[in-house]
Amino acid sequence: MPPLKILIRGSEQTLHLLRGLTIVAAFPVSTSRFGFGSEGGSQKTPTGRFRISEKIGAEMPANTVFKGRQPLTEECVNWLLEPDLITSRILWLEGLDPSNANTRDRYIYIHGTNQEHLIGEPASHGCVRMRNADVIKLFDLVGTGTEVEILA
Repeated sequence: MPPLKILIRGSEQTLHLLRGLTIVAAFPVSTSRFGFGSEGGSQKTPTGRFRISEKIGAEMPANTVFKGRQPLTEECVNWLLEPDLITSRILWLEGLDPSNANTRDRYIYIHGTNQEHLIGEPASHGCVRMRNADVIKLFDLVGTGTEVEILA
């Protein structure tokens, strides 16, 4: 049986979980509003080949807010006013191509968001945003080492 692979198409704002050529699951996403690229500080979504290097948040309830990859348990966060919360789950990406080797150091994730109404259009600050229920489903289906490909 072929391994699972994630394919993200920026032009369609979609994420497909594939096993070989079979689509196992499909979700709408939101990539960067600044476009695509791997430059540090650009807030662009990198393209190319990646792997999931770390999964964070498995034990946390849906809509948990993360700061520095740690759950905020006592701090009050204004869910409606914050522009780019990282919520529910984090799939931390590591670049496999020379052009995107800085991806992990740029803290590029697939994660949940407090701005679900923007899913389906470019709106993030570099990461790949998903609806909270969707990122939890994806998180439960994939493991560390799962290959990810991001196309502009």
